[in-house]
Amino acid sequence: MEKTNEYFKGRGAQANTKNPYLKNQYVAEHIEGIDEEKLENSATKYFYESPKKIINKVDSPDIGLGYSMNPYQGCEHGCIYCYARNTHQYWGFSAGLDFERNIIIKKNTVEVLEKQLSKPSWKPMTIMLSGNTDCYQPAERKMKLTRGILKTLLKFKHPVGIITKNALILRDLDLLIELNKLNLVHVSISITSLNEELRRMLEPRTVSSKRRLQVVEKLSEVGIPVNVMVAPLIPGLNSHEAPKIIEESAKRGALSAGYTIVRLNGSIAAIFEDWIRQAYPDRADKVLNQIADCHGGQLNDSRFGIRTRGEGNIAEMIRNMVQLAKARYMKGRSIPPLDLTKYNHQYGNDQLSLF
Repeated sequence: MEKTNEYFKGRGAQANTKNPYLKNQYVAEHIEGIDEEKLENSATKYFYESPKKIINKVDSPDIGLGYSMNPYQGCEHGCIYCYARNTHQYWGFSAGLDFERNIIIKKNTVEVLEKQLSKPSWKPMTIMLSGNTDCYQPAERKMKLTRGILKTLLKFKHPVGIITKNALILRDLDLLIELNKLNLVHVSISITSLNEELRRMLEPRTVSSKRRLQVVEKLSEVGIPVNVMVAPLIPGLNSHEAPKIIEESAKRGALSAGYTIVRLNGSIAAIFEDWIRQAYPDRADKVLNQIADCHGGQLNDSRFGIRTRGEGNIAEMIRNMVQLAKARYMKGRSIPPLDLTKYNHQYGNDQLSLF
């Protein structure tokens, strides 16, 4: 693992793990090594890709059938626990610091989406935006690929689910309102902690929890169905906050809440352990041991049906705590199903000039 003694503020990962798919890699083994090879907190770089398809089929027993779409690969938010870090290795990068500072932009996203949705053989099913990385991460301010996606989905009258932790989603409120009039959109807002010191360490380039609650409130005010993802819950670090997050979200109109227990698969285990020993050295062993307790003694867990909820006493305690909070604060609330019947692959001349 390529490391530095300097703590990189504004970044989650503090190291670059080895990419298992690369035969040769740069390493900084000597103090007199070339400067360009040293690990440093350099500015975010953008790379451009032109994929042939943009909609990905999801066939996971934990999630169910559906589709996901990610206009960006890598994420500047820098969430230390992010499972998507491992996928950055397929592009020749590290799952560590590289994941946050080398962002791949799929520049032809909207054009490819239109082609896929125009096929007469296409069968509508909810497409999840941000199935891998956040579609409203900082690059979206300039690129506006997510806004283009929403315009296209509205044009085709195609259902969409969105999950984000960025307030930039409110920029597209006009499109979300129109989609919601046709019962074509759900939004999930991810809230991991109400403790701002912890939030900045866990998710360094995301908006504050206060701002996220304001997003929940604003979306709910205009009738858009909002779910809150209290995820991931990390035992010994933020798991105790779940009831309060659910309570505050319910006060602002959220209709449901979900959760997952953190799992540290692949390179994420080394990245997370390195991070927590620097950020919270006094509780690092306790947190790591409790995570392992939820996953059969391991930090990683790939077992369908168990991996997102965990098992054992700690996982059961977290599950009961969440269920009680939902029963208390969200009783009688639910997310209405999306309408799959309005989709039309021959979308014609919808009134998109309004946008």
